[in-house]
Amino acid sequence: MRTQASRWAKVLALFLVASVASGCALPRSGPHKKEIFSGSVMEDGDAFVVEVSDHVTRATSVTPILGFTSDFLNAGEVGSDTIRPGDTLGLTVWENVDDGLLSSAGQAATVLEEVQVDGAGFIFVPYAGRIRAAGNTPERLRQIITDKLDAQTPDPQVLVTRLSGDGATVSVMGGIADQGVYPIERPTRRLSAMLAQAGGLSIEPEVAQINVMRGGHRSTVWFQDLFSDPRLDIALRGGDRILVEEDTRSFSVLGATGSQNRVRFETQTLSAIEAIAQVGGLDSNLADPTGVFVFRNEPEAISRNVLGRSDLVGDQRMVYVLNLTEPNGIFEARDFAIRDGDTLYVTEAPFVQWRKTLSAVTGTLNPLANYSTLANNF
Repeated sequence: MRTQASRWAKVLALFLVASVASGCALPRSGPHKKEIFSGSVMEDGDAFVVEVSDHVTRATSVTPILGFTSDFLNAGEVGSDTIRPGDTLGLTVWENVDDGLLSSAGQAATVLEEVQVDGAGFIFVPYAGRIRAAGNTPERLRQIITDKLDAQTPDPQVLVTRLSGDGATVSVMGGIADQGVYPIERPTRRLSAMLAQAGGLSIEPEVAQINVMRGGHRSTVWFQDLFSDPRLDIALRGGDRILVEEDTRSFSVLGATGSQNRVRFETQTLSAIEAIAQVGGLDSNLADPTGVFVFRNEPEAISRNVLGRSDLVGDQRMVYVLNLTEPNGIFEARDFAIRDGDTLYVTEAPFVQWRKTLSAVTGTLNPLANYSTLANNF
């Protein structure tokens, strides 16, 4: 009886060992390396699995280029005395006759107070008509009004002054210390000076993007580029809207790494090795350094370049493989660019599954040992 029970215990133990060794019900963080390769197009799958090389690194090193269009770059500075829509002007006209067009008997001058420059940039002056004031200096506007009146009254003398208000303002919003509406003055004619006037950034400069909206046009630059390329420190225009935003690009990380999460970019460019370091590196107890994968939907042009094929149409599912144990593997991971929306996945080392198997078997054999002991004492 004891011999028969012992035999049944051994058979049951072997059955459980075979079941566990086959991988059934073992917990894991994702697919094995072989499973990913089995999903390649070469294996009738739906993704191209490509080992990263110098050619692949060069073909995929596409980063978003931010910068101002020529309309923004070519705009000159607004003069401190340039009249703009919204300004309030004061006009004084002296006429060289006793009974002039504008003056009455006994008056030497006619004062037109608080003449508002309308939204289109025009003012109205009696006997001179509707005159464009915006874009002119007070001196130039004085000459225009004088010429208009000269044909109707002899030798008129005109004085133009800005009374109050300043129509040339910009709004500064977003990740800035003091959001608000600021006038364009002599010290704040350019973008960097206006940002400083608004208190500077309230977000990290490395991930700050500056958006300038002018009319129906919008352009974006990196904040740090304002200082590396002086051309980007553009002259401002009345009505400009400046929005300071934090970079919204991110990548996802899964598998045997220090953390599994959706991670924001911390720099303008990010390499695979930097992305791994940003999440705490590979888990030394779990990770397989030969199985670092980057999953991406690659645009058609880049896919054709990477694969050397001309028959591809549309975006392609690409899986890039990095082997950090090869002599050149670290360099390739350092040069391979991570892009917005990428998924970085690190597979578990083969021995991890064996360890899980042995742990499962050891835990399973405990009740078997108890069963065998009972059978022997039966």
